Formats: sequence, structure tokens, C-alpha cells
Amino acid sequence: MEVQLRDPKVVMKLSKLGSFHQSKLSFLRSFLKEFKDWKYKRDLFQLDENGYGRAVYSLRKNNRTYSLVCFANQISDEERSDRVIATKWDTAFALHDGIPTKKDLDRLYEDVPKQEIGRLSYKELTLSRANKSMRIFNHVVESLSQGIQPNKDKIMEVGYLYRTTAVYGSGKFGLADRFRIKNRDEICGPFRLEMMLVYLVREFTFDQVNHIAKQKNPRKAVELDKDICRNLGIGNSTGLGMAPFIINHPTLLNNWIFAKEISLKKIREIENVKDCEAELFIKLLKKSLKNITSWNTDSEFQREKIFGLLRDMKKLINFLNKGFDFKDKYSFNELYLWCEKNLKDECIEYVVSLMMEPYDKIINPLIEQMSVDEEKYFNIPTQKNIENLRNILEANYSEIIKIDFSKKENNQNFWFISKNKEEPRLADRYIDHGAELEQPLAIARDIKILYQRISNIKNSLSIGRFLIENNDLRHVVRRAFISENFPYAEIQDNIIGHQLMPIDMLRLKLSFFGAVKFDPRSDKWLRICMFQGAPLLNDLKSFDDGWIYNYLN
Repeated sequence: MEVQLRDPKVVMKLSKLGSFHQSKLSFLRSFLKEFKDWKYKRDLFQLDENGYGRAVYSLRKNNRTYSLVCFANQISDEERSDRVIATKWDTAFALHDGIPTKKDLDRLYEDVPKQEIGRLSYKELTLSRANKSMRIFNHVVESLSQGIQPNKDKIMEVGYLYRTTAVYGSGKFGLADRFRIKNRDEICGPFRLEMMLVYLVREFTFDQVNHIAKQKNPRKAVELDKDICRNLGIGNSTGLGMAPFIINHPTLLNNWIFAKEISLKKIREIENVKDCEAELFIKLLKKSLKNITSWNTDSEFQREKIFGLLRDMKKLINFLNKGFDFKDKYSFNELYLWCEKNLKDECIEYVVSLMMEPYDKIINPLIEQMSVDEEKYFNIPTQKNIENLRNILEANYSEIIKIDFSKKENNQNFWFISKNKEEPRLADRYIDHGAELEQPLAIARDIKILYQRISNIKNSLSIGRFLIENNDLRHVVRRAFISENFPYAEIQDNIIGHQLMPIDMLRLKLSFFGAVKFDPRSDKWLRICMFQGAPLLNDLKSFDDGWIYNYLN
């Protein structure tokens, strides 16, 4: 039996993409699998009695070493902010290529805490900063200093001790350009080094609270229980700066989505599901009920999605308990088709992630295909003609070209770059000033303009000659030809319309990172948690790939 790939016009709608969940394809999970046999060491730990100072952690294998350099700083409560415009943070980090010398550490001490106004070198690969979750951090330190473990229920309300506000890489602020490292076998997957930094930061947070508690009460203090450590991740605050990435990298976006869609197709095509595979799926499905109930948010939008997910998960379990038999042929296909008919997107996409769990042989080869050399696809095939282009637009953008952009609500928003922080922002075209500085992110509108402009042009005219007179549309002509070979490269929605929920774009990207517990603070930024439930550095050799479903056990 052959199953068709899901239709890009359905999958690539923002309401669908904004319902994606972590999976075995997610970068933090594949990172841990690939680095589980690397040697870990805490090379330096020079913190004072209040936990301020510097530390270095490293991962080593063969002749390769990556080192996290940490700087813990004293700031006032008034200076602590999640906003990207902040200038001071509790901690600042850089991932160094190799083993840093004393000279490197002194150089980094001057620049890493400054973040954007500092300058790094080609020796540094990623840069980040983080703030304490003060209520939880102080509770943990106080408890440990008194010789007791912190209240699990209290710390699980948040799920982390620290929250990052940015993780930078690829040449920003003087960091190493990607061309220097892109051919290294161990970091061939997307965002490997960013995941490494966040994971090592998590280890630092545990060492720091243990150290402060010990300094506070040397005779009585205890260390944070290892099970509690595993249950804690690293938080993150993410805003609109992340959203344009998925617009500006269409081939990369395609490869992420395509890997997911191919895996689903292959799983649905399995004729005979093994008992152990079905048992693992059901086991993780039931565990998920507990995970989902720990997903806290004040956002009405997200709470409704969570309640709907719980209702649908219970409906699914009832369906399975009423006689569904995984011994039937193509049982995962039958299960998926039932989900499509009876469940909403939030649960359907959760089930798709769960269906991947038993199938390393399907998933692992796809992980290796999730990166892309984007420059290969920048060239426009100028020898092709208008007929070729029109056929692509009508096939791949049929819903987009139906949008009426003469209506104000379909032009409501515009994207621009903040002068102060050089970060993407969103504004109302009819209220805010600056629309003349609009970034070329309104792909749906520009595709419609392109389609209208070629409506009365001869089919035989070459693309090269068309662009001589229409250079303003070069960016969407290129995208159209990219979509011919990359079916999931384009969001099938209008991202300047009045109905836009920008957090759907953020959640799409964060799901591939491996984030959990999406907590919108508005329609433009949200908090998440990463590595919650993950093995500790000393646990990696006894690796459990299902760890992300275990953190409440």
C-alpha cells in the first residue's frame, strides 16, 4: 500500500503549523543521541559565595573539544528583564571552539556579558544569556541550605531555574561564520551548537545552586536530588525575532517539514506493526496525559488548546480501548485516518509525533537530511518562460492567489527591523508609522502581485527578460521556482493579514528545536522549556530516548 504525502496546502497553514509538537526529529533530541558518547568535564569552577564568577564545561571526542564559558554576574531585581532590549543578565555564555586559554577567558570576560555591544572572535561559535527564575531559584537554594529538597510541586510549576532570552550563532557579533564549521560530521544537523550550549547551561544551573547552598550553610547543605535535576530544563523567552527565519529559509523549512511528512508516510505504510512498537506507542500516549496536565499557562488562547488536546487524547484512548487492534494490517494508517476524522490539529500533530517513537530506522536517516546548502537554490532559471512560472503559481499557490489584497484587513500588518535592536518587529499599517521601511516578508501579497503582473504577458517570454522590467519581484520569482522542487517551502497563509497569530510561526520553529510547554505571554512572544526530563551529563551513556515523556515520573 502506498500512502500519499499530506497536502502542503493543508500542512503549511499557520493554524496547522502552530499545532506542531516536539518529536524524534527535534534538534535537542537528536543532539543528545549524537553526543551521548562524548566525554564531559567541568574544567573550571570559580564562583564566590554568592555564585558569581566564571566556569568552563567541555565535551570532548577524539581531537575535538567544545567548551562552554560561563560568567555569572550580580544584578539588581530592577535590571532583570526577559526583553531582548535588556543590557544586563544574571549569566552570559559563549561556546568556545576548543579549550580556552587564560587569555581567552580574560578576553571573553570583557565582552561576553556585554552581548550585542561586545565583540567575539572566530573561536566562539554561539553566544547566549539567561536570567534566574528568582522565585524558584531562591526556593531551591534556601531548601538545600537547610538540608532538605525543594518542593517538587512548586518547582514543577515553572520547570527551570534559568530562562535564556537569546542564543546567537553564525557570524553574529563576530562569532564564527558557518562556513568554518559546516562540514564537521558531529554537527551536521541543524542548530547542533545552539542545543549544546543550552544543554551545558542546564548543567551549570545545578552546580550553581548546589554551590551557593553549600556556601550558605556548609555543615547542613545537601545537593539537589538527581531526579529533581532531570525534571528541570532551561526556560526560554522568544519573540518576533525568530519568526522571519522560517520565511527567509524556505529550503531549510521544507527539509524540516518534509522529514516529518516522509516519516509519517512510511509509518502509515507499515503493513504489520510489531507488538513492541504498538506497546511503546500506547505507553507514551498514556504518559502524555500526565505531561499535558503539567502544562501551565495564563494564556486563554493556549489553555483552550491544552484543554482540547486533553479531551482529544482521552477520546483517542477510549477508541483504542474499545477494540482497536494493532495486529490488523496497516494499523497505524487506520489510526491516523481515524484521528483526521475525529480529532483537532493540536492532538493530530501530537499523535504524529508519538507515532515516530518506535521507529529509529525510519527517523535517523531523515535527521541527516534536515540541513541544506541553501546557496545552491538561489539561482533563478532565467531560461524558463512565463508559462512555466504561471503553472507553478497556479499549482503551488492556488489559495494564496485567491486572497483579495485590496481589502484593508489583508494588508493590516507590516514587518520592519527595530532601529535600536536590529530585530524584526510587527506593526499596524494603519496606525503606526514606518511602513515605507517594510521588510520583504509579505510573500503572499507579492505572489499575488506577481500573478497579476504576468496575466497579460506572453507565455513564451523568458524569465530573464521578464525580470529586466520587473526586478522588484525577483525575490518571489525565485521562491516560486524553489517551490517547484521543495513542496513544503512556503507558508500557505498571509502573514500581514489581520488574523495573523505570530506565535504560530514561533511555535513551528520551536517544535523542531524540541521545546515543550508553550506559554504565550501575548500573540507576539512566549515562554517555553527545553531539555526538561533530559538525562544529565553523567547519564548520557545510559541513554533513554524516550526521556522527554518521563520527566514527571
